[in-house]
This record gives sequence, C-alpha cells and structure tokens, in this order.
Amino acid sequence: MNTPLDKPAFLNVTASATGRRWVGPSVEEDRLSEAMAQETGLPAPLCRVLVRRGVSAQDAPGFLAPTLRDLLPDPRVLKDMDAATARFLQALDKNERIAIFADYDVDGGTSAALLICWLRDMGRQATLYVPDRIDEGYGPNDEAMAALARDHDLIVCVDCGTLSHGPIAAAKGADVIVLDHHLGGETLPDAVAVVNPNRQDETGDLAHLCAAAVVFLMLVDANRKLREAGHKGPDLMAMLDLVGLATVADVAPLIGVNRAFVRQGLTVMARRNRIGLTALADVAGLDQAPTSYHLGFLLGPRVNAGGRIGKADLGARLLACDNRHEAESMAAKLDQLNTERREVEAQVRDMALEQATARGLDGPLVWAAGEGWHPGVVGIVAARLKEATNRPAIVIGLDGNEGKGSGRSVSGVDLGAAIQRTAQEGLLIKGGGHKMAAGLTVARDKLDEAMARLGDLLAKQGAADIGPADLTISGILMPGAATVDLINQIEDAGPFGAGAPAPRFAFPDCQIHFAKQVGANHLKISFGDGLGGRIDGISFGAMDGPLGPMLLNHNGARFHLAGRLEINSWQGRQSVQLRLEDAAPAH
Repeated sequence: MNTPLDKPAFLNVTASATGRRWVGPSVEEDRLSEAMAQETGLPAPLCRVLVRRGVSAQDAPGFLAPTLRDLLPDPRVLKDMDAATARFLQALDKNERIAIFADYDVDGGTSAALLICWLRDMGRQATLYVPDRIDEGYGPNDEAMAALARDHDLIVCVDCGTLSHGPIAAAKGADVIVLDHHLGGETLPDAVAVVNPNRQDETGDLAHLCAAAVVFLMLVDANRKLREAGHKGPDLMAMLDLVGLATVADVAPLIGVNRAFVRQGLTVMARRNRIGLTALADVAGLDQAPTSYHLGFLLGPRVNAGGRIGKADLGARLLACDNRHEAESMAAKLDQLNTERREVEAQVRDMALEQATARGLDGPLVWAAGEGWHPGVVGIVAARLKEATNRPAIVIGLDGNEGKGSGRSVSGVDLGAAIQRTAQEGLLIKGGGHKMAAGLTVARDKLDEAMARLGDLLAKQGAADIGPADLTISGILMPGAATVDLINQIEDAGPFGAGAPAPRFAFPDCQIHFAKQVGANHLKISFGDGLGGRIDGISFGAMDGPLGPMLLNHNGARFHLAGRLEINSWQGRQSVQLRLEDAAPAH
C-alpha cells in the first residue's frame, strides 16, 4: 500500500537508491512499542515487530510461543470433514485400493506424502498419480480419473479437484474425496466429500490454510476416530515438517495456526529424520538448522523442479521415500532439474520483461505471452514481473491454438477471483486459483480480449492506482545493538514470510568500510557508525540495479542502509549479517 505523501518520509528518504520512499512506524506505533517494552521488559526492536503485527502486551507471551495445542482448529469445523474421514477410514478398514491424485507443486507433493506416510505406518499402500504439467495440465482430467477408477475403490484428490466436475464424474465405480484450498465455484463436484476452507459456503476463517494443512486436519480427525475405537494412529507431530514446508512454499499467510505449523515443522525438520528431506537439504548445501527462508528458497524450488520441467511425481516420491539410496538419487535429480529450471527461467524472464515493457508497465495488469515458453516457469517469471512492477502479472506460454499461463498478484488485489470471472464469461478455456496466485488456459485467438477483460476487472480493484512500493521500515537500529541474541528474540515473533513480512531495520548515517562485488551480480559490504559497531552485509543482485554501483563507488560518503537482519553461521561461529535491500545518501 502507498502512504499519503503528507506523512514525513522515514529519515527523509523520499527516493532511495531503488527509487522508493521509506515509511516508518506511526506515532501511535511508537507509543505502543515503548509502552510494551516497559510493561514486558522485551527489547524495543522486538516490541516494534509485535505492535506492527497487532499483538498486545498481554498477548505477547502466547504469540512468541505459538503451539498447536492452542491454535489447531477442530477439523470438523470444515464442511464435509466427517464424511471425508469416515470414507477414508472405511477404505483402510476394508483394505480397499486407494489412489492419490496430487497437484505437481510442493503443496500437492507434501499433501500426497502425508497420506502415503500415514497409510504406510498403518500397513497400507496407495497409488500416487501426479499429472504431467505440459501433457495434462493442472488438476484431474477425464482420462486419468477414469483409468484410476477402474483399478481403485477410492481416489483422494489433494491440492486440486474443487472445480473438477467432469473428471470426478468420469471416475465411475470409485468414490472421490477432495482435500483442497483453491477457490470454489458456485457448485461442487459430485464427490463423497469436498473439504476446502475456500468453498463458497465456508466461513473463510481458515481460508489461509494450504492443502497440506487440510490433509493434516483430516488425519488429525482420523487419529481421533481411531482412538475412540481403541486403536492407535501414526505420530502426526512427526509429519509437521511436510506441513511447514507446504505452508511456506505455497506462500500461505503466516498467521494463526500456520505460524505453529511452520515453527513446529522447522523443529521436526532439524532432527533430519525424514530421509527424503534430509537428502534434499544435503544437495542444497543446507548446513544449519532450517528456517522459513530455507523452505521457500532452497528446498521448495527443488521439490517443485520435477513438476516444472521433469518428472511430475518426483517431488512427492522423494518426500515419501523411506530408502536412503533412492532418496539421494532423487534429490540429486531434482537438484539438477532445478539448475535447468533456472536457466530456462532466465531466458523466458528476459523475453517477458522486454515484451511487457513495450506494452507498458503502468496499467492494472502486466502480461506477456510467448511461443513455446515453458509452462513450468511461467509462474516464477510472473512473480518476477510482479516484483519488478508492483502490479498483478500474468505470463503465458503459447503452444498451438492455446496458451497456458500463470499469474501472481499484489496485496489487496484478488487475481484468482478475476480469472475465475473471466473464465465464467467464456474468455478463458479454464482458470482459477486464489488471491495471490492463479492459473489459466486461453485460446490463442482470444488472448488479447481476455487480457483486456482481466485488466478491466483488476482496475476495478484499484490495481491501476498502485504506485511504486514503499519500503516499510520497522525502526532504527544502531550497529552495536544488532546482536545474535536480539535476532534470536526477533525470530520468536516469526516465522516470517507471506502475510508476516520480516522486520526491516534502518541503520542511519553509516560509513562503508568495505565494498566488493561477489559472484556475477551480488555486493558484499561492511559498515559501521563510527561508535564501534560494525556489521557485514550482503545484497543479492545489487549490481543489476543502481544500489550496488552506488555503494561500491561510495567515495567515503555516508549512507542510510535498510535491510533484514540474519545470523550468518560459518565454521561453528555465528555473526550478525544484514540482508541489504536499499540505501540512501545520508545528507
């Protein structure tokens, strides 16, 4: 959101190195932060973070230690949950043949792995089916569902299925359960159960759950029913690493129970008991306790790589794998695919940005479409366009008479609803998703018309009125006050990510002691305030824009520096590091 220009810019920075206006805490936030620090004894920077999150001094202790015991909802508040659990346990009890139809992304893969691992602990097996992104596209299709129905009694669709009326009807002879979180339509498919917090007849109280969290809730309900019948179910707490990974990788808001899922999931993951995730962490070079950053930027992309440009079920199979040799082989393959994905992404990104720039970047929708652009990278490229322009963005790969695309939105603009509306109006072959991310298939001859209509719908939500993104600053911090202990305390207000951005601090009037380009386009610096405090900083990609050259050629000038604090671990030693995001001359 943009801030009224009559509010003073923080540290008087109205146009930083990256062209942004810095916006700090309000007078009221300052007052509440000071009062909380006095009442609780917590560090002032942590209090600033808590106040920004809307946490009161009274609620601070509970917020800093989120537990599933306090935050986990009763699974039965979700419609159709009773029916879903009962049918699932019936299949278990009668030794029926179960198939799992999963989406090809991290959320789908973790959802499938949860079910496979739970059933394996109960002495049962299930068939895994993940559609090919290029040949089959997203979600159930008639042919695959009919084939699965011929050989199975129950099909569980995870992270998909809510809009799959036809394919579910094609599953003749088998029952179907849908465990999903994508936006529902006006009618539901004819399944035994459609459990989805984003059904139109749901309250919306749990709309922030990803599909893996919905699957986890069904397993919680299943374990409860087993207990009531005198039986013991699998250890669900040990499966929270999968739920945490899905929550972060699917960019679910880190609010409510999602905070506990991720916090507890990271604790479970640090034990390295899941063979597949351990193998993946090793090939990714993760040599410390995992954080939400590692889930989103190291592990998630590698799990996704199979669905993007390789074998669609590779990620789910790795996550459910219980053989170390097989896991290491699959992890190496996913790591290789992820490298290939980055190369393909870079090519498409350059072409898409050039096309979108020529079309204009100041409308309500930034979009690009190209011949043969790989469907597996269009979503990532859309995210890059969105970040570069602060506008909803859609990128489409054209093939024959159709184009398959993916979109990413900005806060406050519901892209999924706009795409669903456009599909209902007949301008898209199909489309759907959620507020921040959505997919679509469009006929080549309707491409321009469909994008124009989407632009109109997004303009009505205010997408055309969004200016350059302000840089939100949590407060001022001096280098000497930025300690490892403080960072650990601030982390207790996390996990940080979607819906809960990590705090960003400004270090005012600093001297650059050292600046050096590292790698192709990154910048490493060391800075201080002249009072003894000194911090190292890293800025990825800084040399591609004005930030890197400005600091590299500082000529002794002093700067305000802004970024996020993190702990750098090296050879058993920990030190403070600033993930530098922006700077401005300290006049």
